[in-house]
Amino acid sequence: MTNPDAIRPVLPPATSEDDTLALRAYRLVRERVLKGIYPPGAALSRRRLADEFGMSLLPVAEALQRLVNDGLLESRPRVGTRVRTPSRDEVRDRYTLREALESQSARLFAERAKAKDKAEILRMARRLDDMYVGWAAGKTIDAEERLAVRIYHVRFHLRVAEIGGSPLLRQAIEREQDLLFSWLSDTAAQVHPLPPHYHSELAEALCSGDANVADQAIRSHIRYALDELLSLAYENSGARWRMAPRRTG
Repeated sequence: MTNPDAIRPVLPPATSEDDTLALRAYRLVRERVLKGIYPPGAALSRRRLADEFGMSLLPVAEALQRLVNDGLLESRPRVGTRVRTPSRDEVRDRYTLREALESQSARLFAERAKAKDKAEILRMARRLDDMYVGWAAGKTIDAEERLAVRIYHVRFHLRVAEIGGSPLLRQAIEREQDLLFSWLSDTAAQVHPLPPHYHSELAEALCSGDANVADQAIRSHIRYALDELLSLAYENSGARWRMAPRRTG
């Protein structure tokens, strides 16, 4: 089993000092984007990052370009490099792709999961629901706790894909999860509670052994998440991405 304690990209081996530095810069910036330290719309200066990381501009530029290719950043003439801020249409399109990927993942899980795999997914789902209970009860949750919940949420979905047995499909799902993880890092949607037993009910469908039941459950699950995100993350105009209120303490 892959250790899912952190969200990690699939990275090629470093072949030179510049490659090693570029890899380090890539990981540092990526982590900050996913944690919300650099929220959607934040400008990133190559020179400032190079000074902070203690390296030249070249590896930083390579790292930022790779993050542009990943979809986490965007770069425009006379504007520079920024953390990508999604439009409503882009969010909807990404969720359409996520639904297609995860529906296949769910079908493979239903067909291939053994008893121990099903028990693991049911445990993870129950734990994930427990982690959301505090939000539903109105408990104040700090940034680190929110991050831990979101990371575990991603682990759950990636573990379903791993058990399904397609490494390429898992990798594609992880990439889409990275984008959504970044977008949720600083929006109002990140603090919204989920319905009771939200993931436990999904896990039961996945463990049913019926690929069609699993498929329909994950599609409903993802469409619910999309509707919630669209209603919470945009102002009434439907155009502007709405950030979560800053919290102290």
